[in-house]
Amino acid sequence: MPQLHLIEQPKVPPVPQFTPAEVQAMQRAFVNLAARWQITDEQAAVLMGDISVRTFRRWKAGDLGRAGVDTAARLSNLMGIHKALRLLFKEPARGYGWIKRANDAFGGAPALEVMLRGQLTDIMRVRRYLDAMRAPW
Repeated sequence: MPQLHLIEQPKVPPVPQFTPAEVQAMQRAFVNLAARWQITDEQAAVLMGDISVRTFRRWKAGDLGRAGVDTAARLSNLMGIHKALRLLFKEPARGYGWIKRANDAFGGAPALEVMLRGQLTDIMRVRRYLDAMRAPW
């Protein structure tokens, strides 16, 4: 009888786990960030994975509710974008305005346009770009 060997499964990076309090803190921060970025409620809803505009407006009113894993990942990446912009720009207003300015890295499109394509990976693309700008080789 042939001998069976266990094949080790590749190590999968852990999925970030957020407490409900952490997610709610990110929701509040995103509401403030959306105001500073001067984006519409409709755009904010798309960034959150096409939640309803009504849901985003409830967030603005302080009724945060629960958020799923996808929403938490989006919030986390948007907080990373905010952090990178704060580190890259000495003037906060320049950082807040950056997402609406044309950018050669995105084929001339502003970062906001890239993120509004609606996929989590679109938000991650912008974050990776900023992280690379912040910490080059």
